Amino acid sequence: MSEKVKELKVSAIQNGTVIDHIPANALFQVIRILKLERFENMILFATNLESKKYGKKGIIKVSNKFFKPEEVNRIALVAPHATMIEIRDFQVVKKIIVEIPDKINGIVKCFNPNCITNHEQIIQKFTVTDKEDLRIKCHYCEKITVKNNMSFL
Repeated sequence: MSEKVKELKVSAIQNGTVIDHIPANALFQVIRILKLERFENMILFATNLESKKYGKKGIIKVSNKFFKPEEVNRIALVAPHATMIEIRDFQVVKKIIVEIPDKINGIVKCFNPNCITNHEQIIQKFTVTDKEDLRIKCHYCEKITVKNNMSFL
């Protein structure tokens, strides 16, 4: 009996970013918070791929797009152990593991409906109080927002 070989072929990108090791259940949220549905260039994504480290994972390849630090911070809030791989001329030039920052500005809406940021044009500012369970504290009203209640701007 011959041994069957599994092979996954996904187009390589010449220039752009690969976001790997996204929890499978967070893939579409990453696409949404990065507003990739509006992006004009090629985007490849896959979910529920086997991962020895995470069980199931997702991956996104974005052609001709390099993410700014504030965009990486957005990813960190829903996929804190994702890997960002920058590709130039088909070569990996930079690889980082996303980390939750200590401060979050202008990314998340305050959970408190009475917070001034929900009534006036003020940049939302938070301090991360717990990186394991992801809890953030509003700079203005000091209310704690947990991961399940986060709403992205």
